[in-house]
Amino acid sequence: MGTHVLSMRIDGELLDRLRDHAAKRGMSVQDYVVRTLIRDDFDERFKVAVDETERFYGLT
Repeated sequence: MGTHVLSMRIDGELLDRLRDHAAKRGMSVQDYVVRTLIRDDFDERFKVAVDETERFYGLT
């Protein structure tokens, strides 16, 4: 399967929120993000967010 690198640019406020959530669980930000991405409901939640963003910008 191999490995890949994912790089993200996020604003400071969001990074602070991620740090807080990760710290409450005793995790690093990287581990917290990965754990969130592998949740069973992530695909569904992501699709809903994309659909709402497209509606907001009038793309659908």
